[in-house]
Amino acid sequence: MSESNRSTSLTILNRAAMFVGLLMAACFSLAVSADTMQGDAAGQTGVAPLFADDSPLAVTIEAPLTTLMKDRPEEEYLNGKFSFTRDDGMKQTVDLKIRTRGKYRRQEEHCDFAPIRLNFRKKQLIDTVFAGQDKLKMVTHCRTKTPYFEQLVLREYLAYRFLNVMTSKSYGVRLFQITYVDTEGAEPMTRLGFVIEDDGDVAARNGLISVGTGDISSDDLDHAQQNLVDVFQYLIGNTEYSLVRSEPGQDCCHNSDLMSATGEAPFTPLAYDFDFAGLVNAPYAAPNPRYRLRNVRQRLYKGLCRNNDLLPGTLQQFLDKKDAIYGLVENQVFLSSRSTRDVIRYLDTFYDRISQPKSVKTSFIDRCNEAP
Repeated sequence: MSESNRSTSLTILNRAAMFVGLLMAACFSLAVSADTMQGDAAGQTGVAPLFADDSPLAVTIEAPLTTLMKDRPEEEYLNGKFSFTRDDGMKQTVDLKIRTRGKYRRQEEHCDFAPIRLNFRKKQLIDTVFAGQDKLKMVTHCRTKTPYFEQLVLREYLAYRFLNVMTSKSYGVRLFQITYVDTEGAEPMTRLGFVIEDDGDVAARNGLISVGTGDISSDDLDHAQQNLVDVFQYLIGNTEYSLVRSEPGQDCCHNSDLMSATGEAPFTPLAYDFDFAGLVNAPYAAPNPRYRLRNVRQRLYKGLCRNNDLLPGTLQQFLDKKDAIYGLVENQVFLSSRSTRDVIRYLDTFYDRISQPKSVKTSFIDRCNEAP
């Protein structure tokens, strides 16, 4: 056997072993999922099968990937196939349309493998784990030749899962082990990625509707949910978001979507896109210069002063969910020992601060913001 073939075989065996290990952790995963997706579950109408648990799914995407990553279409879809294993053990292949998506990570200078959008035919997915799905956003590994970027996928995935633990008003995610087959001849590869629940589905299971609107006032927000999201963003070390302002020409808000019961205020924020967070610590991430932070690992609280009376209750919610959050990290077997230690240390500094009244005052109360 040639050296290159031996290396490939070892890689496949290692990935298979890791996958088996992750399946062995499924009992824990399902238990956490039951707690996770209920969050503040009042009013939920049910979670779609794809997001009902967090055991990983092995899937295959067969498409003209060379053209996809060369042209990076933002609107035009390319044709492909999507394969997965049904609950009965049978392999199923369905039609797929695929394109790239995103802004920063869609630019070739940042990622040689851009995030993608999967577009299915819903009628082909009846009675499968993908039942009800139409279009799905998928977070990919960004850089193909740098193995560490798969760890960044997992760390961003964990950020979504942490928020799931805290509230049902959050995007569900599902981890995939994806085999990419390029119909234009490039070597197949297997990488980790995850898909994100549709905003309309999040709203529906919470008895709400998804809302598109321009910039809003902080008075228009559900203050309790606003405060929870601001503390969550502090936990993961993310300042690249706004709950009231959008980018030019975009619906509100920056890296946040909105839901409400009537289409009008009060709005409930849905946070997403955490790759610039300190928890992830991506090599390309830099802090927003307006905040004068040394690096993305330095935390900054963006919560409002008027919500300070809600802060003790919000922090207690995070303390109550501490074991569940740490459990997600410790039982994610695809996470390297180095990443596990780093993520746990980062969580430790958060929990140390919210456990000490003096630190709460200096890190939160004294750093709060007046309403924009």
